[in-house]
Amino acid sequence: MVLYFYPKDDTPGCTVEACAFRDLLPDVSHAGAVVLGVSRDDSDSHVRFKRKFNLNFPLLSDSDTKVHRLYGAWGKKMMYGKETEGVIRSTVLIDERGRVVKHWPRVKAEGHAEEVLLALAANVG
Repeated sequence: MVLYFYPKDDTPGCTVEACAFRDLLPDVSHAGAVVLGVSRDDSDSHVRFKRKFNLNFPLLSDSDTKVHRLYGAWGKKMMYGKETEGVIRSTVLIDERGRVVKHWPRVKAEGHAEEVLLALAANVG
């Protein structure tokens, strides 16, 4: 399972990342994995985001940040030169036994889905 955490539906970086996972989903599926996106947005926001960009994987809502915190996707970060607390864009790869086999902390949206696909291919081969 590819579990990726992102800050907000329908924002520039989050859209780039979601669309990249959308476009690579056939390859991810061929590698035997599923993609799940997680943000603090509610289900109505997720429905609009999925429709607008034809996203072909589930988006999960974690409004209380419990899951974010479990996977290190919530904490202190720098934003516009100021330290804030919030969502840390990150991804975890979880195997069929529920173990985290790879963790990408503080990722950049552009090119990240391709990086995840390469890791999946390495785990399959």
